[in-house]
Amino acid sequence: MELILLQKVTNLGALGDKVTVKRGYGRNYLVPQGKAVPATAANIAAFEARRAEYEAKAAALLGDADARRARFADASVTLYANASTEGKLYGSVGPRDIAEAFTAAGLPLNKSEVILGEGPLRRTGEFEVMLHLHADITVPVKVVVEAEA
Repeated sequence: MELILLQKVTNLGALGDKVTVKRGYGRNYLVPQGKAVPATAANIAAFEARRAEYEAKAAALLGDADARRARFADASVTLYANASTEGKLYGSVGPRDIAEAFTAAGLPLNKSEVILGEGPLRRTGEFEVMLHLHADITVPVKVVVEAEA
């Protein structure tokens, strides 16, 4: 399936790129999310007519993400979970828990923006977690997991 990207998509392309993707990815994710349109002659002409508008929107999104990066630059959050005396958690701390903790601390965050490279956190300690705020912006934050008293 050939599509025209309406915004930058990680590992796929930039605004205005004509890309070929599997039908399911295009039909079920890119098109419904407003990230792409089918590459028909009419859509290509409409895109070229509105290219400046799309570029301005992309620049605004990048600016917002850059402002969020500044707020998250030195941010850290402490989570409390049930744990054994050896520090092993009874359960785990996942992206949803981290996003909720940052949101409660006044820094709104979606769980889809939290990147846990090695899976959920299953031990107490201090961890560096990456936040993917935009296709071009990733920021590390500190997450501390402590045992509940």
